Amino acid sequence: MMDLERFSDPGLAARLAARIGVLAAAPAAIMEVCGTHTMAIARFGIRSLLPPQVRLISGPGCPVCVTSQGDIDRMVAIARLPEVAFCTFGDMVRVPGSQGSLALARAGGADVRVVYSCLDAVDLAAGLPGKKIVFAGVGFETTSPTVAAAVLEAERRGLENFLVYPAFKLVPPALELVLSSPMVRIDGFLLPGHVSAVIGSRPYGFIATKHRRPGVIAGFEPLDILGAIALLLEMTGGKGPPEIRNGYARGVPEEGNPEALKLLERVFQPVDSDWRAIGRVPASGLGIRPEYGSFDASLAFDLEIGPAPEPAGCRCGEVMMGAVQPDECGLFGGNCTPESPVGPCMVSSEGACAAWHRYGLGRGNL
Repeated sequence: MMDLERFSDPGLAARLAARIGVLAAAPAAIMEVCGTHTMAIARFGIRSLLPPQVRLISGPGCPVCVTSQGDIDRMVAIARLPEVAFCTFGDMVRVPGSQGSLALARAGGADVRVVYSCLDAVDLAAGLPGKKIVFAGVGFETTSPTVAAAVLEAERRGLENFLVYPAFKLVPPALELVLSSPMVRIDGFLLPGHVSAVIGSRPYGFIATKHRRPGVIAGFEPLDILGAIALLLEMTGGKGPPEIRNGYARGVPEEGNPEALKLLERVFQPVDSDWRAIGRVPASGLGIRPEYGSFDASLAFDLEIGPAPEPAGCRCGEVMMGAVQPDECGLFGGNCTPESPVGPCMVSSEGACAAWHRYGLGRGNL
């Protein structure tokens, strides 16, 4: 769509905005799937450059946000076991489940540690042979290959005390769910750059062929996003056939990353998975293959986990499905803030509610 030299053109943003204004003859709802896009759109004020008939809607592309209440409760219960050191990325620590958060578990004496890579947890397992080291496997296709590599490394080193709690999610099934839902109509998709760097562009083909919607893979600079929106508008409203286009060719090969895909296939397999406030989605997650079952924390502990209801009044699930904007939740900015979050969309650095709150969006301040 654009090469790196064009990023030095000071007038390109204005021309793209003008082009979008010309193309936006009819209302169009565009879903930015990726949480990183959500933050970039808010940070750079992209909405202020768009005509009112073009709506940007956040989607289910925040891995922390889509992790179910039940999975959070199981992680917290595992972390509270005296023989466990529970490792996670920082975003997960404050996500509230129905039985508290990892942060509260740590305050109560649980050994909860923030790590910067799954390999840090592997090294910890090597250094603490008397502890079971459990890593929270949360993320999309971007993160899961690194965890697969860590499992293989733990196997190579003969570590029997390293475990992964698999709560991975897959992006294409989530988009199928959005497109099949009566809750909202999406006219086009701003597709995630990071995930696409692993899976390539072909897995999105069903969006155009089955659902007759366009999609554009985009990078994260303002010009990437504006250029992708212009391309999407060219393919909506009968202006062109719906296609999946790669607007981030400098970062996304058409075939993705074959080595990362091999790692995924070797260690994981598709499984039905629970999505927060959405429910069970067929073949939308990754579970650990039976041959690596000794590393599966979901099988290693005999825990009784009760019902995991959603927080009263929280509309995080509807936000992730694009049915409502964050400020349409009655808790937004009042009972639910980044300092005192009710739901994960206000916790994660990629959450739509966190983005809107941080950059003062909503209530006429777009």
